[in-house]
Amino acid sequence: MPRNIPVGNGSLLVNFDESYQLRDIYWPHVGQQNHTTGGICRFGVWVNDRFKWLGDDGWRRKLTYQEDTLVTEVTLEHSELPVVLRCRDCVDFHRDVYLRIVEVENRSDTEQEVRLFWCMDLSINGHSVGDSAYFEPERRCLFHYKEKSWFSVHVARMVDDELACGADQWAVGVKNTRGKEGTWRDAEDGELSGHGVAQGSVDSTIGLHLKIAPGQRETGMHWFTVGVNFQEVCELSDMVCSKRPELLMERTKYYWKLWANKEAHHFACISEKLCRLYRRSLLILRTQIDNRGAILAANDFDIAAFNRDTYSYMWPRDGALVAAGLIDSGYSEVSRRFFDFCHRVITNEGFMLHKYNPDGSLASSWHGWLVDGEQELPVQEDETALVIWALWKHFKKFRDIEFVKKHYRGLVIRAANWLMEYRCPDTLLPLASWDLWEERHGVHGWTVGAVWGGLQGAANFAEAFGETVLAARYREVAARMKKAVVKHLWLDDEKRFCRSCDKGIGRKYRKDRVMDSSIIGLWYFGMFDPDDAKIVATMEALKDKLWVKTSVGGMARYESDYYHQVSSDLANVPGNPWFICTLWLAQWQIATAKVSADLDQSLTLIEWCADRALESGVMAEQVDPYTNVPISVSPLTWSHATLVMTINEFLKKETELASRSNR
Repeated sequence: MPRNIPVGNGSLLVNFDESYQLRDIYWPHVGQQNHTTGGICRFGVWVNDRFKWLGDDGWRRKLTYQEDTLVTEVTLEHSELPVVLRCRDCVDFHRDVYLRIVEVENRSDTEQEVRLFWCMDLSINGHSVGDSAYFEPERRCLFHYKEKSWFSVHVARMVDDELACGADQWAVGVKNTRGKEGTWRDAEDGELSGHGVAQGSVDSTIGLHLKIAPGQRETGMHWFTVGVNFQEVCELSDMVCSKRPELLMERTKYYWKLWANKEAHHFACISEKLCRLYRRSLLILRTQIDNRGAILAANDFDIAAFNRDTYSYMWPRDGALVAAGLIDSGYSEVSRRFFDFCHRVITNEGFMLHKYNPDGSLASSWHGWLVDGEQELPVQEDETALVIWALWKHFKKFRDIEFVKKHYRGLVIRAANWLMEYRCPDTLLPLASWDLWEERHGVHGWTVGAVWGGLQGAANFAEAFGETVLAARYREVAARMKKAVVKHLWLDDEKRFCRSCDKGIGRKYRKDRVMDSSIIGLWYFGMFDPDDAKIVATMEALKDKLWVKTSVGGMARYESDYYHQVSSDLANVPGNPWFICTLWLAQWQIATAKVSADLDQSLTLIEWCADRALESGVMAEQVDPYTNVPISVSPLTWSHATLVMTINEFLKKETELASRSNR
């Protein structure tokens, strides 16, 4: 189930699903730990002996954000309840506090007592063994804790313009053991037991009562704070009470408005819808980035049901491409922390490993040290190369010499030397490694293009720092690599590039002819010009073969893509349409445009993505080729970064072409 509205501040991330149920609480790192393990923290409403959880059928929901902010704007109506709920959520931009303000409107002609219930179903630190929860009577709030992870849970209402804190009802109990479902079941008659403590696998539910006159509105508030001990969460909750939730939410709104509009952009040539999605994508990107530098691929825990693992990792490739989008948009502060992270984790030999946890520790991997009986590094070589490629983009835009100085020797030169050495002496191409889809071992067009881009970036740095001999060596290796690509990856009979080659039986090189959108790496990182005849032929072939021929449209990853496969009609649906792959086609059309009218096709593809984003602006990894329903993780950080990059490239090219036509 997609995560329709994430809110966060770089250390606390809270995700809601399409039913507006709270599903993920990540802290103290974005992506690590998930204190719900994807379970449901329910929100329910009782009116006149009728009770509804937000996950029940019959709700009409509008799940959006306030414009240019990470404050939500949610409207909830149910045909069996005489009330309308208007909710706003946020995580404070500076402190680890989640806030919700609920305005309840009575649409009946009689006074209504409305009871709001919030259930905290936690598995602290990623599991429920040894959790504790209790009601604290002085503050009339709930505490959950285990080890150095503490949560305080509060409700409040306004009385005569004063904040009245404290629960009207509460219950703490056992869940998912000994036949107990949890205290959320206790709430469904509108009354909670008042039981005050439990340990092991536990949950809690807290209630707030509002009396609302006919046609009038009353406001309820809910928040929780997160910290390492009792004192820290209490200090945070006292801060909320003293500053008041609505003022904290207001300051957070203005912070994110300022952040989203950091750079002045001239959007005259694109629709207001795309302008909004551009800024929304930047904000969603920020929710997926840890304050210590890790750029997470996605934080939708439901994917764990597919393969018992998640996307909550820092892949250097994804991180570098996301950083590139942020660099183009002017967010140097975020990209700096990413490069600091990469420098901390790069090996002494100069390569990046598969993926990392947000705290910098090595993450899970399915890449082995033995391939076809031979020892090899468990790497994807593009992950190392693209960090250097992106760092040069950063330096070229921001010219922050003192920042780059500390990374020049230990990150840039260390990685570039490894890229230069990690080559096959026979072909002069990179040695075999895993492709960007992490499915095939070989020498891939995407990877070779990325390595070329990384070596050129390193050569640029070496020249800037006066090491001209070293720069020449990097450029020479890159030039030989380009010639080798034509020799080993070009298909004479089909007049296009293949996606990869590898040594087969008898150790002779064989070419993989499957159409794969990742071949764009041969031009995107600069090895070939986008209008080179060989690239044009390849891109036209990709467009013809990988476009999904249903009413949905969009570009598939490659022929017969099995990942979350929906259709066996491979002639019309070679794979599910991906936002990234569709935008890659748009980027090529932008790069090859000669006059402004040539940009129309690319704009149509960007709008295709906007039309398939959720109402909140969130974009998934893929969509169903028949229904447009999101598939796989949502939001996918890479999707949003690619949209940002594509719009930036479109705006730059449109300006260049307009200027050229006016000469």
